Amino acid sequence: MIPESCYMFFILSKTLHFLLMPIIWVVVLLLLAVFLKSPKWKRNSLLSALGLLLLFSNPLISNEAWRAWEIEAKPISEVDNYDVAVILTGVTSYREDVPDRIHTSKGSDRFLHPLQLYRMGKIDKILITGGSGYVLADRIPEAEQIEKILLMAGVAEEDILTESNSRNTRENATNTAAFLQKHPGFNKVLLVTSAFHMRRAAACFEKAGVKADSFTADFYGYERRFTPDELIIPNASAFNTWHVLIHEVAGYLIYKLLGYC
Repeated sequence: MIPESCYMFFILSKTLHFLLMPIIWVVVLLLLAVFLKSPKWKRNSLLSALGLLLLFSNPLISNEAWRAWEIEAKPISEVDNYDVAVILTGVTSYREDVPDRIHTSKGSDRFLHPLQLYRMGKIDKILITGGSGYVLADRIPEAEQIEKILLMAGVAEEDILTESNSRNTRENATNTAAFLQKHPGFNKVLLVTSAFHMRRAAACFEKAGVKADSFTADFYGYERRFTPDELIIPNASAFNTWHVLIHEVAGYLIYKLLGYC
C-alpha cells in the first residue's frame, strides 16, 4: 500500500515538471496573443513569445547557464583513494516491450566513471542508492539494475552494496546515512552524481550527516565555441536542456525552503 503522501508528491512533481517547460510558456504567450482583445497586450504577448523563443533556443546562452550551474569536473589523477563510492541513480528506464535487457539513458556516466575509478583501485566498494522512481507502478529498483551492469562489467559481487528504497535525493541521503551507520568502516566516502545535480545532492548528504567528497559526471555544459551555429542559429535541443536546468534549480530551491538541504 503506497502512502497518500507519495501520491501527492508524485502528482505535484509531475505538475511542476510540466509547468517548468519553457516551450509551455511560449505556447501560453502565443495563445494569449491570439485570444486577447487588447491590441497592446496582443503585441506584448507576441513579442514576449518571440523573445523567449530566441533566448531558450540559443546554444551559447544555454551553455553559459550550464557552465555557471554545474559543479566542475575533478581530474581523475587528483582523486584520492576511498572506502566507498555512493552512486545516485536516475539513469535507467523500463520498457515493457523490451524487458529482457537493461535500458540506460543520458547520465550513465554516474556508474561508468565510478567503474573506471574502481578498476584503477581508487575505490574499494560501490554503494548504489535508488528505488524504481515509479509511485504508481511496480518496477525493478534502479540500484538492482545498475548492480547487474556492474557485475557484468566484472565488479566483484562483495564490492557492490545496494539501497533500493529511495525515491528522491533527500531519501538517497537519509537512507545512505542509515546504511553507513549500520555498516561502520566506511570512513572515506565519494559521492557521485551528475554535475547539474551535485549542488542539491551534496547539500542533502551534508544535512543527513554524511561527510563525502564530490565527484561529478554527466555534463551538459561544454567548452565555449563562438561559431555561427552557437551564436545565431536556433537549436531545438536547447529547449530541452533549459527544461532540465530550470527543473533542477527549482528543485534545489524547494529543498532549501523545506529544510531538506
